[in-house]
Amino acid sequence: MTEYEPVIGLEVHAQLITNSKMYCSCPADYQSAEPNTHVCPVCLGLPGTLPVINREAIKKIILTGLALNCGIAEQTKFDRKNYPYPDLMKGYQISQFDLPICHNGYLDIDVDGETRRVGIERIHMEEDVAKLFHRTEAGSGAGYSLIDVNRAGVPLMEMVGRPDIRTAEEARQYLIAYRSILQYLGVSTGSMEEGSFRCDANVSIRPKGTTPFGTKVEVKNMNSFRAVFRAIEFEIERQTNVLNEGGRIVQETRGWVETTGKTISLRSKEEANDYRYFPEPDLPPLIVERSWVAQIAELLPELPAERRARFENHLGLSVYDAGQLTANAQLADYYESVLDYYTKTNGPSETIAKAAANWTISELGRLSNDAHIAIQDSPLTPKNLAELIGLIDKQIIGTPQAKTAAESMFTTGKSGSATVEELRLAQITDSSAIGDAVKESLEANPSAVADYMAGKETAAKFLVGQVMKVTRGKANPNIVSELIVEQLEALK
Repeated sequence: MTEYEPVIGLEVHAQLITNSKMYCSCPADYQSAEPNTHVCPVCLGLPGTLPVINREAIKKIILTGLALNCGIAEQTKFDRKNYPYPDLMKGYQISQFDLPICHNGYLDIDVDGETRRVGIERIHMEEDVAKLFHRTEAGSGAGYSLIDVNRAGVPLMEMVGRPDIRTAEEARQYLIAYRSILQYLGVSTGSMEEGSFRCDANVSIRPKGTTPFGTKVEVKNMNSFRAVFRAIEFEIERQTNVLNEGGRIVQETRGWVETTGKTISLRSKEEANDYRYFPEPDLPPLIVERSWVAQIAELLPELPAERRARFENHLGLSVYDAGQLTANAQLADYYESVLDYYTKTNGPSETIAKAAANWTISELGRLSNDAHIAIQDSPLTPKNLAELIGLIDKQIIGTPQAKTAAESMFTTGKSGSATVEELRLAQITDSSAIGDAVKESLEANPSAVADYMAGKETAAKFLVGQVMKVTRGKANPNIVSELIVEQLEALK
């Protein structure tokens, strides 16, 4: 059987964060608005209305293009993309065709320890469409649809990647890296669940070792990174089976069905000439001044790859920890705030970078996920987490007690010291009190004592654990270890 190589290219739409829509002054924040309340004659597509270009949206697409190593056009224009969908209020979409704002960029991704460079064909500006809600009539069972125009006209940036991706995992990492950059730039929320970040995948296969492209299939309706991965995996397998059975691939648009884990045929794939593009007569061409581009370039923040390298090289974090922290801008900001607060209070520490990473990734991540709360909204503030880590370093509490405190602090928002005092979590450091617990544990575990006497020093570690159980984890483990050895040696 022929061995095939997948060829994958992604088209990613991202809604831009702006106060108003792309071509009118209606509010762009439609998520919580009542249906059809953020509308005007322009976004309703009423005759005689004229669009006006949103300068902030143009600024943000240029900022994105610079972050993705794109060239920025000196002259660009808008075009009408004609297609008769019910969610397209004007009967056409104002988009861009042959002169996009950003072009010829690239994005580096890390997959299995190797860096892959994926080319970016273009990034162009367009407008989002209205939202359809499909309903079924209770009595007759007849179907009908409702339309909410609030989303129509929201600034939508489309990034078209080159067909440089070869696996579903590369596609997933590409999307994760791109979304992270958008969030670092502050140009988009990047939420696939809310629809502000949407992906279509063009998938084809060709005999391994050949260069001509196969017939591509566009896959839509994927609303998570996992869905993109599974849909591409399925499509590669489906196309391989078709060719191996002597069939041929049909150029079409297919939809991903999450419940069945399969793609289904939706319609034949349109070509560019099917959309009958022509220059938008109601908008003038744009001259993008180089001085403005230079000013925008100065707004570029430290991007994820640069921040990850700094965390690894200057803070000594592992590749995994640095990658986990920098994948989300808010998480990385939170982490660095913990470091700052700790250093201001306790002074420099060789262990704080790793300790803060562990607490931020594991405990804070778990608590935030369980509560469905964004990192930046966490009641457990960076200042309070830094204080909690300091209490561990000063041996006022142990790690188990700190986890208990963290859970309480996440709920109450109280400081570490107040929580430790309120819950009575402070470690026992009184040698006489610990000594009594050690004596009790030695008497209760004669076999472990005998093992120690026979030269098995690991028995002492077992006995430490028994003392910690007796004291409910509150005894200072260093004092426990010292007293156990002291009492065992006295028995010889």
